[in-house]
Amino acid sequence: MLNFLWLGFFLLAAASALWRWLVAGDPAVFAAMVESLFAMARLSVEVMILLFGTLTLWLGFLQIAEKAGLVERLARLLSPLFARLMPEVPAGHPALGLITMNFTANALGLDNAATPIGLKAMRELQSLNPAPERASNAQILFLVLNASSLTLLPVSIFMYRAQQGAPDPTLVFLPILLATAASTLAGFFAVVFMQRLRWRDPVVLGWLLGTALLLGGFIALLSTLSSVALASLSSAFGNAILFGLILVFLLTGALRKVAVYEAFIEGAREGFTVAKNLLPYLVAMLCAVGVLRASGALDILLALIRDAVLWAGWDARFVDALPTALVKPFSGSAARAMLIDTMHTHGVDSFPALLAATMQGSTETTFYVLTVYFGAVGIQRVRHAVGCALLADLAGVLASIAVCYWFFG
Repeated sequence: MLNFLWLGFFLLAAASALWRWLVAGDPAVFAAMVESLFAMARLSVEVMILLFGTLTLWLGFLQIAEKAGLVERLARLLSPLFARLMPEVPAGHPALGLITMNFTANALGLDNAATPIGLKAMRELQSLNPAPERASNAQILFLVLNASSLTLLPVSIFMYRAQQGAPDPTLVFLPILLATAASTLAGFFAVVFMQRLRWRDPVVLGWLLGTALLLGGFIALLSTLSSVALASLSSAFGNAILFGLILVFLLTGALRKVAVYEAFIEGAREGFTVAKNLLPYLVAMLCAVGVLRASGALDILLALIRDAVLWAGWDARFVDALPTALVKPFSGSAARAMLIDTMHTHGVDSFPALLAATMQGSTETTFYVLTVYFGAVGIQRVRHAVGCALLADLAGVLASIAVCYWFFG
């Protein structure tokens, strides 16, 4: 799948560039594509530098948590649920606890913690994989749920809106929660369908309903707060959880007579090795994405969508927000740039800007996540992972449009 996808990016970019050269009279497109190719290669190294530090730090702390038995306890708690969703993973396996910690970090918007924990979970799942180059069912379910972007506290979106002068930076809080819930459910049921999982099992239904009730209660509580209080809570809560987690790891390790410093160094050394092996995968995927974007293929797609919407007689205001949605599966930095450009061009509280912010908070950099997580363990045959993850992204985009017309239309 990745072979065809990667080749397809280059072929689509070539077709778009030829059209711009021969039809639109823009020969500079080839120079832009070559420049983007080398720029993305440089960006890959910059990303790697950040990953080196982040992975080294967090895998060090995770090693302490494992030796202290925290991951094992969490895995035992969740074994009844994952026995239905990931039947090939033994009860109490460390991967189950790490998966839960990863989901929690993602939900709280703690990206710096979520990625290293997720990579550790993927490596644990790979230890159970009978075909190391082919993604297992458990790995696909984990990746799709990870890429569905369930975020309860989208602090970064509030920050971007505040930087652009929004009088109420948290205006998109509820729309993002509703859209990201739709994205996660779509990804989950796509995998359920492909893998024939027993989602009607009482244990699975109990967890789903319980999570829905907790999520609904959390949304109801936060919706009563003022925008200033909500923004303050988002930042303080996330950072407090992050540092509190580190303290729990250290204190539990110390109480259980774990040599915490030696354990940290052992885990940090593993993080360095993981990060080093990711560079070829990042260069390959980011360069393909850069060429595709520089070729103008996304601009052509956007124009076609606008023409189709106007031809059908529908309201086309949402089209101005689509650049964020179109580039988000490929590049988080590009999507942020598109979001900020939309806010600057149309106004921070305009309909396109509010919709773009909602899309940014309810979708994920799918191909980056796929490249990093599967690249870390050497998986090349991803099976239905890409399709299910992109379906989750599509659900997030469509839900964002529907919710924003409901709230702001």
